[in-house]
Amino acid sequence: MNAPTPAHAHAPHLSLPAFARAWGLTAVVFMAIDAVWLVTMAPRLYQPTIGHLLAPEPDLVAAAIFYAIYIAGMVVFTVRPHQRDARLADAALRGGFFGFVAYATYDLTNQATMVNWPWMVTAIDLLWGTFLTGSVTLVSKAILQRRSAGV
Repeated sequence: MNAPTPAHAHAPHLSLPAFARAWGLTAVVFMAIDAVWLVTMAPRLYQPTIGHLLAPEPDLVAAAIFYAIYIAGMVVFTVRPHQRDARLADAALRGGFFGFVAYATYDLTNQATMVNWPWMVTAIDLLWGTFLTGSVTLVSKAILQRRSAGV
C-alpha cells in the first residue's frame, strides 16, 4: 500500500527570478498608488489629526525598509506568482485581508498605546490598507498572468 502524497509535494515553487520580477512589478504599482494617497491625505487627514506626532521629515531609510518587507510579504502571501491558475478575485481577497491585518497591527497598536490616537485615523487606515493591498494584488497578479500567458 502506497503512502498518500502530501498536498504540497506537487505545489509549484516560487523561484528567485519569479519572486524578483513579481516584487519589482508589485513595488511600482504599490508605491505609485500609495504616493498619491500620502500626498493627498497627509495635509487633509494626518497633519490635522496626528500632526503633533509626525516628524518634520519622514525617515526615508525606515520607509524603504517597510516597503521592501511589506511588498515581499504581498508577493509571497497574496500575489503568489508561482500559482498561475489562481483566480484573480481570490488573489484580491487575500490581498485585502493581508492589508487589513497589517494596517490593523499598526493602527490598533497605536490606538492601544498612544494618548488620544484618533479612532477616525484607525478606521480610515484600515479601509485604505484593505483597498490598497487588495487592488495592488489584483493588478500585479493580472499583469503577471498575462505575461506568463504570452499576451
